[in-house]
Amino acid sequence: MRQVDYRGLAALDAVIDYGSFDKAAAALSITQSAVSQRIRMLENSAGELLIVRSQPPSPTEAGQRLIAHYRQVRLLEAALFERPEAGEAKPEIAIAVNADSAATWLQEAVTPLMSSGDCMLHIRLDDQDHTLTMLREGRVFGCVTSETAQVAGTTSTPLGVMRYLCVASPAFAARWFPDGMTSMAVQQAPVLEFDRKDMLQERFIAQRTGYTGHYPHHAFASSDGFVRFVEAGFGYGMLPILQCEPALKAGTLVDLTPGDYLDVPLIWHMWDIQTPFTRLLSDNVISTARKWLL
Repeated sequence: MRQVDYRGLAALDAVIDYGSFDKAAAALSITQSAVSQRIRMLENSAGELLIVRSQPPSPTEAGQRLIAHYRQVRLLEAALFERPEAGEAKPEIAIAVNADSAATWLQEAVTPLMSSGDCMLHIRLDDQDHTLTMLREGRVFGCVTSETAQVAGTTSTPLGVMRYLCVASPAFAARWFPDGMTSMAVQQAPVLEFDRKDMLQERFIAQRTGYTGHYPHHAFASSDGFVRFVEAGFGYGMLPILQCEPALKAGTLVDLTPGDYLDVPLIWHMWDIQTPFTRLLSDNVISTARKWLL
């Protein structure tokens, strides 16, 4: 592809972003056939398939690279003008963060950007061990991750450590852990996990007891709801101290292993795209995280 077709890239990005050709057409104010034609022309120019026509459509590896390029160009173009003219789309920035950061310190970090209304922020949630994949694929401008791997064209900044405690309701602790957290007890007591990609509990059980086998578990992919479910006695689980400290002080939760915890270092990775919006976002993420994390 010697010359980039930005109309085609806009169509490709819209189909992936909105999840269908008809919604992409509506967003671009063109017909669905025009969207299909632009993408076919882009694929002919690239000499390879850029989008898998599935439900919803998904980009190929080459398609994802082009989408990443297109989104970076849009960010750079947005920096040329202080404010978009009436009717023009506002610049957008996508970031990926873990749910626990989103439930604790992130709101303070993004308030200046989101409250102004001059830039649209898309926040995507995933486990801190997986958000870097979104950055590497160009789906987000920046991410909060626990991974230290470097991605070409990006910079990384340590944010601090999120400390996790293993907690339960007092009644749950008395029923399932009368003798403390032992290898035998963890094979019987139900765990509440965020999802099956969440390895925190598995790591902590191995660290505390040496047990690495199967244990019963519930899964509940809601950070705020997670606290309430643990308080209700449905299971025990790992919670960041930022989130569970009020419940520990109130006595609705107890620390199952006082003095023992799991520390997860968090790192901010971002593409090297310097615009007023990206600088504001990055500076706020770094300063706010360092204010709240260990």
